[in-house]
Amino acid sequence: MYQQILAPLFGSLGWSALAAALPLLVLFALLGVARMTAWKASLIALAVALAVAVFVYPMPVDQALLSAVLGAAFGFFPILWIVINAIWIYQMTVTTGHFDVLQRSFSRVSGDRRIQAVIIAFCFGALLEALAGFGTPVAITTVMLLALGISPMTSAVVALVANTAPVAYGALASPLVTLASVTELPLDELGAMTGRQTPILAVIVPMVLVGIIDGVRGVRETLPATLTCGITFAVAQFAAANYVSVPLTDIIAALLAAGATVLLLRVWTPRGAEPPATGGADGRGDVLRAYAPYLIIIAVFVVAQLGLVADLLETVTLKFGWPGLDVRDAGGDALSLTEFKLNWLSSAGSLLLIAGLITIPVIGIRARDALGRYGATYRQLALPIVTVMAVLAIAYVMNTSGQTATLGTWMAATGGLFAFLSPILGWLGVAVTGSDTSSNSLFGALQVTAAEQAGIEPMLAAAANGSGGVLGKMISPQNLAIAAGAVGMAGREGDLFRRVLPFSLGFLLLMCVLVALQSTPVLSWMT
Repeated sequence: MYQQILAPLFGSLGWSALAAALPLLVLFALLGVARMTAWKASLIALAVALAVAVFVYPMPVDQALLSAVLGAAFGFFPILWIVINAIWIYQMTVTTGHFDVLQRSFSRVSGDRRIQAVIIAFCFGALLEALAGFGTPVAITTVMLLALGISPMTSAVVALVANTAPVAYGALASPLVTLASVTELPLDELGAMTGRQTPILAVIVPMVLVGIIDGVRGVRETLPATLTCGITFAVAQFAAANYVSVPLTDIIAALLAAGATVLLLRVWTPRGAEPPATGGADGRGDVLRAYAPYLIIIAVFVVAQLGLVADLLETVTLKFGWPGLDVRDAGGDALSLTEFKLNWLSSAGSLLLIAGLITIPVIGIRARDALGRYGATYRQLALPIVTVMAVLAIAYVMNTSGQTATLGTWMAATGGLFAFLSPILGWLGVAVTGSDTSSNSLFGALQVTAAEQAGIEPMLAAAANGSGGVLGKMISPQNLAIAAGAVGMAGREGDLFRRVLPFSLGFLLLMCVLVALQSTPVLSWMT
């Protein structure tokens, strides 16, 4: 058994926090400065995390290694399991030619590639985030953007930046459900508070996406469309989170934003844009089959959430403590992180696999070809698979050894400044794990405790953890690897990291200022 120590280095929380940060500093330095491939950087950072755990904390070697293995297992299931099956469905549509039909149908909405990119990356990506999350929207929208004729690097950057505002409510609000569980705060109130933070991002993101593709001129020429899309999404996200349903928030916002944008395009066209494509060889049946895989995904996920079906799927879920791993927190309580949940039938990845199997006869692909595409997907994602498993191994070693708790406790000791820093804590959590759900699980309770000590509204700090966390998604090595692998850029994750880092930091600063002002009379009316 290992019990965490928060200040193992000289009894100093500050020095211990510096040591705890080493794995992250090494990882980001190797990616952003040394331009090392993500899988190599992740393995080196894992070695550093293990060394800090064993020689600084000190964690028994067997416990540290078992933590790494558990993290790697979690990296494959459920995270990679989702991405692999999502990309497999896409690969089948490419093989049958239905993906080309889908692209042509988007061109009929608007002849402007910039507008098409916003609808795909922001609206459709938000819908995928709402249903599956965990990298699915990045994996699918990246290749859709590439098919528009956008360069691989720009496609990946746009997909990553777009995957921000919807993340807090992703996978039917899994991050908020987890946050409510660890903080013992009401889910509805947490969802409502988050709905008074992330919509600010939603207004800005569509304009930023166009700026990435076409610079300031493009932003100016498409402003009516991007404002319509962003404002509609923001208002819908706020209203749904506060007055309708927290789990359905992003589904409602994504559909309304896409609908409002399409309606605008019926009466307005950006300057210099080509007119929407008309006619063509694609019949209604072809178009319906092109959209069928995504309609099937939505249907499968909706059915899986129905009370009776959800209960039935959960009956075959296996939960067990990871063999040989016994870790307690600083207070002596067993860590829930050491439990592994094998929801092999109800997980998002399994539901995507089911949707894929249903898709096979609908789009008319031969079973042999579908199986071949499945094997090709694993080969395409070989290096991203190594990266994601290594990154989650780092996260689990840091979490179980106490490195993460040290960093969080050190930041919580800043007193009144904590309101400004609380989104950064969530940002760090997602940057390491790639998941807002995991970040909320790690830091949610700490945020509440620190807020109470600093005299800040606990609900505000808890929501800020999730809202700040969404901005770490785009720089997480896990998501960088998914985006790079999807467009055949495996090995260039460092270049991608440098492209998205300014957007991540800029949005994070905005969120920090917003939360800080919400903790004062200036914007306290928002809470």
